[in-house]
Amino acid sequence: MSVLRRVFGPSRSEIWRQLAEEIGGRYVEGGLWQGSRVQGSHGEWTVTLDTYTVPVGKTYVTYTRMRAPYVNLDGFRFTVYRKNIFSGLATFLGMQDVEIGDRAFDDEFVIKATDEGRARTLFSSPRLRELIDAQRNVHFSVKDDEGCFSANFPDGVDELYFAVPGVIHDVERLKLLYELFAETLDRLCVVGSAYQRAPGVTL
Repeated sequence: MSVLRRVFGPSRSEIWRQLAEEIGGRYVEGGLWQGSRVQGSHGEWTVTLDTYTVPVGKTYVTYTRMRAPYVNLDGFRFTVYRKNIFSGLATFLGMQDVEIGDRAFDDEFVIKATDEGRARTLFSSPRLRELIDAQRNVHFSVKDDEGCFSANFPDGVDELYFAVPGVIHDVERLKLLYELFAETLDRLCVVGSAYQRAPGVTL
């Protein structure tokens, strides 16, 4: 065993290869224009795990993200994150605060959604709430597309999106994150905001 591995533990590539194997997905080695990633399938959807880096002042911050494009039937969107001292300052155009009736969850998380009724139905799943709570740092949402410098989605296609600062090396946490995406996609079908059809987008 190398000195670095003894000090720092398994590398990201080792952990992510293990994740790919355990979820029945594939590990894709990075190249010149794109970093390494893990892709897993759930129904007709492809869930992609990777990292990206952005400049912050004189340094750079790397984020771990997971994404899954899907056909959004009714334009329903949401954002959920843990409450903090700045939560009251956050605003989302066209979205409203939603309480789902689970006191412990409502006390811990902020949910913004374009449709309160659909949000209540979506988050009525105890397992979905458990999976969100399992992520100690969570910012989970439905986004329109990747923006002008990345993938542009066809009309009617949005993506589930999760991103947190740092590189996640915990394979159990990553497996729970993958399950969070699978559960949410299934729940979006239940509430009538998605159905199992390939979105025609390659990340």
